[in-house]
Amino acid sequence: MGIVDIAQEESTRHAVRVSVVHLRLGQLSGVVKDALLTCYEMACMDTPLQGSRLEIEEVPVVVYCPQCRADRVLDSVQFFSCPQCGTPTAAVLRGKEIEVVSLEVAE
Repeated sequence: MGIVDIAQEESTRHAVRVSVVHLRLGQLSGVVKDALLTCYEMACMDTPLQGSRLEIEEVPVVVYCPQCRADRVLDSVQFFSCPQCGTPTAAVLRGKEIEVVSLEVAE
């Protein structure tokens, strides 16, 4: 509902019809992509966003490795260790986000 609220607010503010909502969704966000897509359609019913599409960019988990002193993309969210050297790390830099990135408007 929050995604729909944000898009609806922008739609109303600029007097435009939103056709696509672009969203970044991290692997650690706790949200299942398919469930979100289904819920989005239901949440848009009887609103100005009805018929719009939700485009989701999946964001991998990126951690900081203190041994390598570098950001690393995790191979699996089951093991929080550097994929290069194997050092355990809990320093998550990306992968928790749920953010509306942009809106496409219909002409």
